[in-house]
Amino acid sequence: MTEKIELLAPAGDLEKLKIAVIYGADAVYLGGTSFGLRAKAKNFTEDDMREGVEFAHKHGVKVYVTCNIFAHNEDFAELPAYARFLKEINVDAVLVADPGVFSVIRETVPDLDVHISTQANNTNYHTALFWQKLGAKRIVMARELSMKEIKGIHDNIPADLEIEAFVHGAMCISYSGRCLLSNYLTGRDANKGACSHPCRWEYFVTEKTRPNEYMPIVEDERGTFIFNSKDLCMIEFIPQLVEAGIYSLKIEGRIKTAYYVGTVVNAYRQAIDDYLKDPALYEKNKAYYLEQVSKASYRGFTTGFYFGKPSDKEQIYTTSSYIRTFDFVGMVLDYDENKGLALVEQRNKFVKGDEIEFMCPKDKFFKFKIGEIYTEDMQPVDEAPHPQQKLWVKVPQAVRPYDMMRREATDNA
Repeated sequence: MTEKIELLAPAGDLEKLKIAVIYGADAVYLGGTSFGLRAKAKNFTEDDMREGVEFAHKHGVKVYVTCNIFAHNEDFAELPAYARFLKEINVDAVLVADPGVFSVIRETVPDLDVHISTQANNTNYHTALFWQKLGAKRIVMARELSMKEIKGIHDNIPADLEIEAFVHGAMCISYSGRCLLSNYLTGRDANKGACSHPCRWEYFVTEKTRPNEYMPIVEDERGTFIFNSKDLCMIEFIPQLVEAGIYSLKIEGRIKTAYYVGTVVNAYRQAIDDYLKDPALYEKNKAYYLEQVSKASYRGFTTGFYFGKPSDKEQIYTTSSYIRTFDFVGMVLDYDENKGLALVEQRNKFVKGDEIEFMCPKDKFFKFKIGEIYTEDMQPVDEAPHPQQKLWVKVPQAVRPYDMMRREATDNA
């Protein structure tokens, strides 16, 4: 059995990077303000990126930066300077999809590792060998591959060419992320990071001479969400992923919340560690891992293409809403050991008497009922109604910065 599996987490901004690191990621991937495919994420200024790299490296975590747009001529003017900046701040690798971007980065900073993005449609070992000959260190598998196909790629490439694959998060209806639907319908180019996600919209059919008559695409008065895939979840199949030769297990979610990142990373960290420690322990706890990732919002779970082509059961035809079983209500900023008080930044309203669960990195969770809440200047209050309000909360045991408070959701949508 392998001695190492990389858990690769999304970092949409500096806070999410720190959460991913604290909650157990081995590496994070992020984007700057250009050249990446998540324009709607907050992304990183140069100062934030420098701070993020320093923070991650201090904790022994690698940082990969996305440069995976499909570039047009005008995109190349600033690319060499950007590549030199990434090398200067010691990022560990860049992800690219476009051969032109690849060549410019290799010419500009030849000793900076390059990973080939899933956007490049990496579906066979000949493609993997092609990129390796040009200097690539890692290939991110196309999402349309089965476990058997990935194993076939692994068995036909050198041992030092790493394989990375998505194991959790939103699935794109298009081919490995290549999509023109957003560009066509809204003018926002998905291949340059500005996707408007029209695949999640509710569609009806209209007839030209009956403009006000909306006919559902299936026999359902609510319409249908014909492109709306369930979310990928492979936490119950860690052994199969490893046996297929996948080294880096990648979580999708740079535009998700810090709570999502912490919850999912924490669950996969526990699953991977248990598997490496004792496969029998992992098998015993699989239901627990699935319960934990389900505490972050999701659209139902699927195994995608890993065990065969998806059927109609992998789509959600009735809604594009998430399933949400827990609400993120607060983030710990500090802890006063003498008073047993946690300084908490409010993320959703909570009140005295709420049943709260604390999520702590790599530790067991604990639950308690809120009994005492104080303002920053120690005035007692009964509730925390204001966004990002800082309050002191009495807790029954020690907590640390970045521990999270959550509460069972009052609704499930």
